[in-house]
Amino acid sequence: MSVHNEVRKVTTHRLSEMKLRDEKISMLTAYDYSMAQLVDEAGIDVILVGDSASNVMAGHTTTLPITLNEMIYHGASVVRAVNRALVVVDLPFGTYQGNSREALNSAIRIMKETAADAVKLEGGEEVLESVKRILSAGIPIMGHLGLMPQSIHKFGTYSVRAKEEAEAEKLINDAKLLEDAGCFALVLEKIPADLGKKVAEELKIPVIGIGAGGGVDGQVLVLHDMLGITQQFSPRFLRRYHNLAAEIKGSVGNYINDVKSKDFPNDKEQY
Repeated sequence: MSVHNEVRKVTTHRLSEMKLRDEKISMLTAYDYSMAQLVDEAGIDVILVGDSASNVMAGHTTTLPITLNEMIYHGASVVRAVNRALVVVDLPFGTYQGNSREALNSAIRIMKETAADAVKLEGGEEVLESVKRILSAGIPIMGHLGLMPQSIHKFGTYSVRAKEEAEAEKLINDAKLLEDAGCFALVLEKIPADLGKKVAEELKIPVIGIGAGGGVDGQVLVLHDMLGITQQFSPRFLRRYHNLAAEIKGSVGNYINDVKSKDFPNDKEQY
């Protein structure tokens, strides 16, 4: 049976097995039932209900405005569509930083109200207390280091992170701290490829990259970017597999023309 037809549920343990046998992990975002169903049926390993929904679904310029309730809505919509993929839901900005009790409550709400498999959060040593508290409740965590969009106002730019030795060393240390705490996987965003490879080699847990080179254990992209629905975002790491923006606008234009010309509906399309 091919991987794409396999119905065996992807679990955190299965991702570890994939790393051990050097099978790359495929991961994409999804935010709604219909798209998640298609992505899952195509055979994706992990679906991330990302706080990037703030950008591609709600039109905000950053990920900061999206709320916990909104993430739960998107997460529950995705979970209802999925049979195979591991579903991970982002903890949004302000729901875990600086208050480990609030972090635990936020994670519990996501797990109870979405039925997702895990949560994801950004940061290393500075959020370690929250990480440990969430893990103590038996909730799996995927970490996130490198470019951290929730900290964009701190960085002031979306440029490549950890190019300097000090920041690279901190990233490696943070990655090891997250692994030691019990995180099951780690996302590395927009860092030098050599550093991504080094982290993946030094960690036992799977390392999934977005703009972190090919030496990591898997890759993730935002669905709307790789399908060409969004057109304004074109970083080096993005490969567009389609131009759905043009196809959708063309289809809508054809529909408008058919309505205006009275061609739709025809005799066979009415009762």
